[in-house]
Amino acid sequence: MGSSSEPTAESSYSKPLGIRFLENIKGTTLSFKTHQAIVLIVTFLAYASYHATRKTTSIVKSTLDPQPSDLGVKFVPWRTSYFKEPAKRSWMLGDGWAPFNGTDGTALLGELDVAFLSVYAMGMYFSGHLGDRMNLRIFLTIGMLGTGLLTSLFGVGYLGNIHSFWYFLMVQMIAGLFQSTGWPSVVAVLGNWFGKSKRGLIMGIWNAHTSIGNITGSLVASALLSYGWGWSFVVPGLMIAFVGMVVFLILPVNPESVGADREGDDLHSPKKTGEGVAQPLLNSESVVKTKAVGFIEAWKIPGVAPFALCLFFSKLVAYTFLYWLPFYISHTAIDGKYLSSTTAGNLSTLFDVGGVLGGILAGHISDRLDARAITAASFMYCAIPSLFFYRIYGHVSLTINIALMFITGMFVNGPYALITTAVSTDLGTHSSLEGNSRALATVTAIIDGTGSVGAAIGPLLTGYISSTSWNEVFTMLMGAALIAGLLLTRLVVAEVAAKIEDSKPQGVPTSRPALEV
Repeated sequence: MGSSSEPTAESSYSKPLGIRFLENIKGTTLSFKTHQAIVLIVTFLAYASYHATRKTTSIVKSTLDPQPSDLGVKFVPWRTSYFKEPAKRSWMLGDGWAPFNGTDGTALLGELDVAFLSVYAMGMYFSGHLGDRMNLRIFLTIGMLGTGLLTSLFGVGYLGNIHSFWYFLMVQMIAGLFQSTGWPSVVAVLGNWFGKSKRGLIMGIWNAHTSIGNITGSLVASALLSYGWGWSFVVPGLMIAFVGMVVFLILPVNPESVGADREGDDLHSPKKTGEGVAQPLLNSESVVKTKAVGFIEAWKIPGVAPFALCLFFSKLVAYTFLYWLPFYISHTAIDGKYLSSTTAGNLSTLFDVGGVLGGILAGHISDRLDARAITAASFMYCAIPSLFFYRIYGHVSLTINIALMFITGMFVNGPYALITTAVSTDLGTHSSLEGNSRALATVTAIIDGTGSVGAAIGPLLTGYISSTSWNEVFTMLMGAALIAGLLLTRLVVAEVAAKIEDSKPQGVPTSRPALEV
């Protein structure tokens, strides 16, 4: 997808009704840049709404399972002299919601997370495969409408007074399947419209949808808790369904589908000599193939495996915060006081605010250095001390907690944002594909699908480990961040070697190492 030589089936798409309407009002066809703006805005809103529905579960956790816990200040291997004794809670705990208000409540909530994310991860591989073979606008619309329905059905558990764990489990599993349609689709559409130039910066800014969606979901769910936790699911479900209809009406899949002139866009411009590594992750050429790339073939693309495995551990960290941060905050005494579920949910949004900055910085730095691996690995290494300091000093005061949470979000979400956007698109248009454009959704799905396996494992382990000590949870997260950085070592060495070769004066014989997996 995203080439001037798409197959007939691709180029025969009719223009979306919304595009026709805008052109009728304007009296002329929309320019290429106007279509790009539409793609940026619509895909941004689409995936922000996916994350808004995904975030609600973490906000409601402490309402479903409000049992008091002293684990927020319980430390096994680390020194306890840094911490105050837990103060009496300053807010009344509710009765919770069966079956999550029992002694095994946190474990059951963790099982819901892993059920959702496991199906999401498996569905991601199939969604990418289908996405490269279908009209992405229709595919994305179906996924969003299904996600809206299933999110609302979880809230129906409250409205219908349902207490069966199997009901909530099945709803989450099916929701994970529909949610898996989102990421491969939006990245593939974006890759069809934007070339390599400043891709990291553009996608770093665009990838703020993840954090904006989390923030929106947190604020909406927290605001609705007082009306009953079910509404914290129903309203976000209706929101994503509405955005899904916007996608159906206006999203142009690729320039060919709407007859847009590229106007000199650099989508397939040749890469200048000496840019990046010898077998650059970022090179794309004119299309000579139209057959969709197979699953195994996509895995063999240089760089796919190490970045996919890196994302496994990166998302393990990011999604543990996504699903458990509000719960952790509400069960940890900050300056000797416990916060309510609503306040904890609102406070947790600062982690995502830091993530917005981290994603933009990672994209910009990787563009300036032309070094995706170096940037991603550096952020992961910086995440380790930030996690340590947040656990050790986050309880001291609200100000310190906010500052450390912001910094942690910046380093944790930075590489996660970079790998799932710019890197995935780079690899989906890798030169080894000989210009085959029908691989973008598949490659994106492989990388994010592998990452989603880690995203499933992290919250599940947290549900069990946190019942012993949150120290062990943070130790797990720091270890995952370290492994994520180490997995990129080979690519980092290749990028550094390429930079050294590029810095040599012209005329000096060089032999660049080829990037292999």
